[in-house]
Amino acid sequence: MTDIPAPSFARYSRITGTGSLLPARRVTNDELAAELGARGIETSDEWIVARTGIRARHFAASDVAASDLAVQAARHALEAAGRRASDIDLIIVATSTPDMVFPSTACIVQQKLGVHGCPAFDVQAVCSGFVYALTVADSMIKSGAASKALVIGAEVFSRILDFNDRGTCVLFGDGAGAVVLEASDRPGILASDLHADGRHVGILCVPGHVSGGQVLGDPLLKMDGQAVFKLAVGVLESAARAVLEKAGRSESDIDWLIPHQANIRIMQGTAKKLKLPLDKLVVTVDEHGNTSAASIPLALDVAVRAGRVKPGDTLMLEGVGGGFTWGAVLLDF
Repeated sequence: MTDIPAPSFARYSRITGTGSLLPARRVTNDELAAELGARGIETSDEWIVARTGIRARHFAASDVAASDLAVQAARHALEAAGRRASDIDLIIVATSTPDMVFPSTACIVQQKLGVHGCPAFDVQAVCSGFVYALTVADSMIKSGAASKALVIGAEVFSRILDFNDRGTCVLFGDGAGAVVLEASDRPGILASDLHADGRHVGILCVPGHVSGGQVLGDPLLKMDGQAVFKLAVGVLESAARAVLEKAGRSESDIDWLIPHQANIRIMQGTAKKLKLPLDKLVVTVDEHGNTSAASIPLALDVAVRAGRVKPGDTLMLEGVGGGFTWGAVLLDF
């Protein structure tokens, strides 16, 4: 990688392109309920919608990896930014469902994009992963360590779902979202706020690992839904208020709230606490389900391509996930 000269001006980072990719297979609640019914597990579209707001999700084919989704989302973001893959000097992938134990999914994405030499690594903060990754990329750009970054969230959560547990298997889906983040003399990312509390490791986890060629423990997702719900609303509000304070902005400055798409009740609850009308809330959970680290960039790209999010808008991105992790980013688009 060539040396990047120290900036001679106030250096910021801005999103210049967005992209996303959903697997071709769309699974409605009715279809999933029929599959679960064959296993003797009762659920219904009404039950799922009432509790989550989810009506459908996408599942990747068995031969499609997180890196495959990530590469396509990245290409869409590069096209939107008017950049080539060879222009990129940093790749960060947020994922909890990597292709391999190692190397990182980011290195696999780098290889599939046909570039080499720049830093490439994964960030693992589960559903907060994209917010974490965006914050890291912003810091590296501001320091002069990078100038054009690909920041990607990509997940194939269908691989780690327990389809005998209707409380979790109906919630999640697969997908990827990406942004190109570039150095600028104009502020883009205004402030970020990241947190974790390991005391809550057990409320959302996949308690398995590989040892000696065998899977030890349980390799499927486990969640205490009530505990997650109670924590989520409170920490999302506090993180949002923290970034507003850091940026010297107020709730009224927010044009769009783009939260992690986990549960419509959590999302609406956060909007209300911030005194935001629900028409300022970007919602894709109904069609995507919870795509973990991919959910925020997926929702962002959907809103951009629909013409809702426009240049100059102020966006609040926020996520909460296993760890227990949470965070928020405030930015001018």
